[in-house]
Amino acid sequence: MTATDRSIELINAAAQAAADKLAHDIIAYDVSDVLSITDAFLLASAPSDRQVKSIVDEIEERLNKDLGAKPVRREGDREARWVLLDYVDIVVHVQHSEERVFYALERLWKDCPEIDLPEEATATRGKAAAHAEATVGDQDGELL
Repeated sequence: MTATDRSIELINAAAQAAADKLAHDIIAYDVSDVLSITDAFLLASAPSDRQVKSIVDEIEERLNKDLGAKPVRREGDREARWVLLDYVDIVVHVQHSEERVFYALERLWKDCPEIDLPEEATATRGKAAAHAEATVGDQDGELL
């Protein structure tokens, strides 16, 4: 079994929305063979709580406006460290960069097929590491 066309459509729209709000390391997995509750996961991260919220709001607004999809559940809003949007067909995880490293969801789902995403979303890979390096350089008084 593979993710449905509707799930792929939702994943691509969510990935594009996340990329438009400068999310880092956007990746999607087809989890339909190992989970019966959803077809796909989208993972994205951001270096601040405010940006996590902004990404989540943009994904929710874009999926509602463009595809008529509303999440059945939204969790983690208060702290904005890890926000989960459950659309039944897909689940979107937007994490603060620190939570992304700590929980390492990619390790859990690495055996699942990766879903091809729009070019803008794929271009975000490695942005979290680059941002972390720049931040460390800034703290040391260096300009990177």
